[in-house]
Amino acid sequence: MKLLALLPFAALLGGCDFVVLAPAGDIAAQQRDLVVISTVLMLIIVLPVMALTVFFAWRYRQSNAAAPYEPEWDHSTQLELVIWSAPLLIIICLGALTWMGTHLLDPYRSLGRIAADKPIESKDAPLNVEVVALDWKWLFIYPDYGVAAVNELAAPVDRPIRFRITASSVMNSFYIPALAGQIYAMPGMETKLHAVANKEGTYRGFSANYSGAGFSGMHFDFKSLSATDFDKWIGSAKASSNMLGRTDYLQLERPSQNDPIRLYRSVDRDLYKAILNMCVEPGKMCMSEMMAIDAKGGLGREGFNNTLPLTYDKYARRGAPLGSEPTFVAGICSMDEIKDAPSHEITAPLDLTPLRGFGLKRPPFSPAHPSSTSLLLGQRPKSES
Repeated sequence: MKLLALLPFAALLGGCDFVVLAPAGDIAAQQRDLVVISTVLMLIIVLPVMALTVFFAWRYRQSNAAAPYEPEWDHSTQLELVIWSAPLLIIICLGALTWMGTHLLDPYRSLGRIAADKPIESKDAPLNVEVVALDWKWLFIYPDYGVAAVNELAAPVDRPIRFRITASSVMNSFYIPALAGQIYAMPGMETKLHAVANKEGTYRGFSANYSGAGFSGMHFDFKSLSATDFDKWIGSAKASSNMLGRTDYLQLERPSQNDPIRLYRSVDRDLYKAILNMCVEPGKMCMSEMMAIDAKGGLGREGFNNTLPLTYDKYARRGAPLGSEPTFVAGICSMDEIKDAPSHEITAPLDLTPLRGFGLKRPPFSPAHPSSTSLLLGQRPKSES
């Protein structure tokens, strides 16, 4: 009966593939070696301590009258040397190992080799992949090929992969155990990861950071393919009927669970940049533009008026501080752009009051006399008295 009770646990262990200890990529293999070496070094201390604990408990038990009894003993130079020197040497080795591993396995560091016996050559151009963590799915954009995929990632064997990673809303963690270590994906920020796959196969990737109700289904397949099969995969993506523009992305961004694999034959060339700068919505100012304005001194208190309502904000506001309705900062354009616009689009003088905090005065406006000041999109023109 006891044997039968252990069968489910044996079946569970039999289903484990120990992918962390048997990875398919060189970076993951080096990380595996780092873990194994660190564990062995620590066991050099742990195992003798455990063995001596049992030995002393047995040797100096109360019933063993033959054991020496020395109540006045308090010091041994030889024993002190052994007790302190061995751990010190282990700490030095672990410190050196950690220092080298921290620099050699830095996820932002470009690869120096394909495998232990295969250095990178000039012909080994990296595969660029832009990764976006959504709720609750993964979007992979291939800017060099103009295609994209949801919940499926493919790469050729022995070709360096350069990931650029961000998120749409909450923080996630991008992790393919067979390829490399995990790295976080955060909205408005970009992390990077360099890796390479050395074996063909299909491996599991997932989010290693809890992100809400659909977290358990936030996983994808990583396909390590031959060069020929990868070209076929790109061809199947180009044959898809799906296209991923900004409007399509805003629909895709909506929270959903257990999404099927989808391929896109074309992608807006600036989509990833807009996602990273949190300005996919029409008219929204990008963070890079906002930081450029702030670097020049900002718009001041009057800049608070420079907002527009979000057309879509998932289930609720994201904490906008400017009122009951969700808002965002609008884009800006120059007066030259207004001058070149059709005359029927300019129906009234423009209100440049929000720009006064930027050190600008309100000039008389006429399409025939353009000014070098800026117009804040989204501000309703007002007639002068």
